[in-house]
Parts: sequence; C-alpha cells; structure tokens
Amino acid sequence: MRRMWPEEFNAIIADAEEVMLESSDEPGGEAPLHRKALKARIAMEDYERIWPLAEMRFRLGEGQFAGKAITLITTNPHYHPWHPKDGGSIESVSDSGRHYKTDYLIVHFLLDDVRETSPA
Repeated sequence: MRRMWPEEFNAIIADAEEVMLESSDEPGGEAPLHRKALKARIAMEDYERIWPLAEMRFRLGEGQFAGKAITLITTNPHYHPWHPKDGGSIESVSDSGRHYKTDYLIVHFLLDDVRETSPA
C-alpha cells in the first residue's frame, strides 16, 4: 500500500536537513549502519501531532524531497542514537505582551528513494 505524507505536515519537513546516519560495528555481529535521513527540529506540539505516524513509511509528493519516502524514527532499537531528543526551547512574547515558551525536539526520518515498478 502506498501512503502519502499528509500535506498538513509538509511544513515539518520543509526545513529538514539531509544527513547520513552512521554507526560503528554493532555488537552481535551486525554490520555498520549507513542510511540517508532527514534531521528536523520541530515543536513538541508538532511531534505530538505526528506521533501516530511513527515507524510507518510515507511517500513525499512535493517539495525538494519529492519522489522519496520517509519513516519517522521513534522507538526502533536499531536506531536508538537517533531517537527523538531534546532540541531546546525558545521563549517569546506574543503580540499581546504575554510571555510563552516553545519546546523543540530533534527528530530523524529515514530517507529512501522510491522505485516504481512497471508491468512488462
């Protein structure tokens, strides 16, 4: 089944940075990890909205990553160093003069090329 990334969340990945996830030899004989990923700093409120999409693969239909697929890393033990982590917070003042704080997380999405197969 092809799942498209919900358009309402495009802003979350619009400023994401393409990175390479790399690890040394894993204990237990597993090969080192080398995977393309997107690294994004997103508001905690946005993370809570996309949490139900965790560990599912989605195709991207537009923007600079069109034609790719992403998977939000959350609890997969193979990607533990890239689980969501604290991204800090920013204190701001609203137009009405009220002070507020926005908490951020650093999240990673696995990034894959999507290959279409066609019948022969």
